[in-house]
Amino acid sequence: MTQMMDIQAGGARARGRCDELGVAPYSDQSDGLFRPYLGPAHRATLGRLAQWMDEAGMSVETDAAGNIIGHYAGAHPDAPVLLIGSHVDSVRDGGRYDGMLGVTLGIETVAYFHSRGLRLPFALEIIGFGDEEGSRFPTYMMGSRSAAGLAQSIDDSVVDRDGTTLRAALSDWGLATSRFGTAKRNNVLAYLEAHIEQAPHLERADLPLGLVRGIASQYRYRVTLTGQADHAGTAMHERRDALAAAAEAIAAIEAIGQRDPVDLVTTVGWLSVENGAPNIVPGSVGFTIDIRAVTPGVRENAAQQISDMLQALSVRRQVRLDIERIQDLTGALCDERLTGLLCKAVEERLGVTPPMLLSQAGHDAMIMAHLAPMTMLFIRCKGGISHNPAESVENDDVEAAFQTMVTFVTRLGDTM
Repeated sequence: MTQMMDIQAGGARARGRCDELGVAPYSDQSDGLFRPYLGPAHRATLGRLAQWMDEAGMSVETDAAGNIIGHYAGAHPDAPVLLIGSHVDSVRDGGRYDGMLGVTLGIETVAYFHSRGLRLPFALEIIGFGDEEGSRFPTYMMGSRSAAGLAQSIDDSVVDRDGTTLRAALSDWGLATSRFGTAKRNNVLAYLEAHIEQAPHLERADLPLGLVRGIASQYRYRVTLTGQADHAGTAMHERRDALAAAAEAIAAIEAIGQRDPVDLVTTVGWLSVENGAPNIVPGSVGFTIDIRAVTPGVRENAAQQISDMLQALSVRRQVRLDIERIQDLTGALCDERLTGLLCKAVEERLGVTPPMLLSQAGHDAMIMAHLAPMTMLFIRCKGGISHNPAESVENDDVEAAFQTMVTFVTRLGDTM
């Protein structure tokens, strides 16, 4: 195949483009970054990405789910596709590099081959998924689920905080959930995603890049404990205090998450006290539970332990327990062959062997694993801080990622 040529700096431009997209009109928030699915900033961002994709030699389309795809043809018309991507949406008050850096690095990777007139045994497609965060509607990963051809049960009557339904937002773009199935990508050879590490492991190791062994599976539950609202003067032994019961439950959930193995994490991220007041014994409390683990079976075992604990607690404290699973997201292990090639690419460019890491955060890659073998490259992020305006990466680290991606693509071509 092709011989490796000197790689011109592309990492700084990839990072700079993320910075450009971090402000209006590419944000719907005047004092920070907020780019929700199907909002004005999303539309403006796709327009700018389309310009960059065109300049990099790609044809551009927006699919039936609002994902943007740039296509760089392979050496043969029927060549399979190496898909490179991440998401373009953001959380409210988000960081500039989460998701978007993987898209701009993909564009730079294609620009490298286009500028040299090189075609590969496979086509390159850069995809920017529209809905990964679920920051506008109570949905998640609709973009990658559509691209992977997975069946989805979507209530398009759900509304955002302004009262706009998902159905209306899609209609404004000429889209509809009934056509999401047509967004499936075909003839996909593999999927590669570069993403900032949303943890401080690389920073602690003083390394710019890491490889991903697997992405955690996730369970999410909504729990309600109902006791008896009463006056704060009620004797302690006569109370059915829902908040005290919830406090005990939360401490127990944390303790379960701290047990082996090391890839298990548990989180209570939301808590609501009904009719709370300083002089009232709380009668009803709601909270969420998030359970994540990479190792198969660990998440399920922890969920059973938590369920058993809650059942016993509800009987002992005389509170009613209502528990509902609201999310079941299956994780994925990265493909060993692809990850091995990616490891060799890092070693070739940097002269060091990157560490193998676990991702407790969800990524589009875990969905795309249903379609094709996938691998992920993590980029050092200052303090491991993400989903926050303080999100920060260094040009040298992004440059290392860019060079690694070009080398990976070239070496993958050499194997065909």
